[in-house]
Amino acid sequence: MFLCDHASNALPPAYGDLGLPAGALERHIGYDIGAAGVTRALAAQFSAPALLTRFTRLLIDSNRGADDPTLVMKLSDGAIVPGNAGADAQEVARRRRLFWAPYRDAAARLAQEMQAQGPVPAVVSLHSFTPVWRGAPRPWRVGLLWDLDARMAQPLLEGLEAAGLGPVGDNEPYDGALKGDTLYDLATARGLPHVLIELRQDLIADAGGQAEWARIVGDALAPVLALPQCHMIAHHGSRAGARGQRPSLRRPA
Repeated sequence: MFLCDHASNALPPAYGDLGLPAGALERHIGYDIGAAGVTRALAAQFSAPALLTRFTRLLIDSNRGADDPTLVMKLSDGAIVPGNAGADAQEVARRRRLFWAPYRDAAARLAQEMQAQGPVPAVVSLHSFTPVWRGAPRPWRVGLLWDLDARMAQPLLEGLEAAGLGPVGDNEPYDGALKGDTLYDLATARGLPHVLIELRQDLIADAGGQAEWARIVGDALAPVLALPQCHMIAHHGSRAGARGQRPSLRRPA
């Protein structure tokens, strides 16, 4: 099953534009640019279900834990979000109930239904990242995020690098251990095989790039999904919430 936590930059009418200037929601602060198109293309390629959000992460971030202080962002990459400035605990709870919880509940139901029908589903989450962060260019075209369960990440990294896509980000540009995030609740806690794929936004900003990278990722993902280990329940624990160095797929973790 495929997931896209930051698929849309849409806002419910009641929230207007959150007081943001014109065009702000078209930036990466509003959604993961290109990720939705890649997610839909991969779902079609594998005849698999996909679940995508329908609202901007500035309304509420579907990939954050229920108690994460950044669940409703008041400042995002230097941009003040006026419509969130007055979001007190009651308003955050309201958004969590109306938007965050339905997405999480739908993902849990889908995983349960697939598991009941068999085989155990593999969970693939699609995100995208900016080419430059705080003035520093990012060297990766694609990155894989994972916690302690490397069943999918290890062979996928090897496949992507064998296809000449290196360097592949190994828990880059972010760390895959985030307590309460979508994969933590949906996959890590349930022992489902999973991986989060990050694609650089400039490569998937248009339909052509999205189709190309869906093919590239799909070609590398197909042999991984054929592995028996990627359709078994196995609990590997988590680093989330603990301090320590990110594990690497290129050395024993």
